[in-house]
Amino acid sequence: MKLTRALDPIEIRTLGSLLEKQQATPDYYPMTVNGLLAACNQKSNRDPLMELTEQQVSAALDRLQQQVLVWKVMGGRTVHWKHNLDGPWQLSPPQKAVITLLLLRGEQTAAELRTRAERLHPFATREEVEEVLSGMASDPEPLVVELPKTAGGKETRWTHLA
Repeated sequence: MKLTRALDPIEIRTLGSLLEKQQATPDYYPMTVNGLLAACNQKSNRDPLMELTEQQVSAALDRLQQQVLVWKVMGGRTVHWKHNLDGPWQLSPPQKAVITLLLLRGEQTAAELRTRAERLHPFATREEVEEVLSGMASDPEPLVVELPKTAGGKETRWTHLA
């Protein structure tokens, strides 16, 4: 599924948070706006840190819904939200873990992704992560891209294309 426009930082954080909670804490997924606000403003496993308001997250959800990237789930006393990426992107569990981390923390090396993915999907080796990244980058509609090495850097970094 090709995005019709580049996502803004609040939309990226919102999608990343929905993906993370689906994988790491499925009992709390789909999420209320309040739960999603807490996830977006979480102080660990996020870069950059954000101090979003309920209005900002709600507006981001409305924009994402217009692009059919999230859905409202009705029922109970409050509205819940879930992402709509499983169907169009058809991500395997390893791919979903990688894109989640890139959305939440920005550009990272394969080694960093391997370490941080443990609770989403355990990777045995850095090479396994590199295989997943290469596959996602070579797709006709790539979701990630490898960045050039920085001066003095040992490994290349990867980022999402959302």
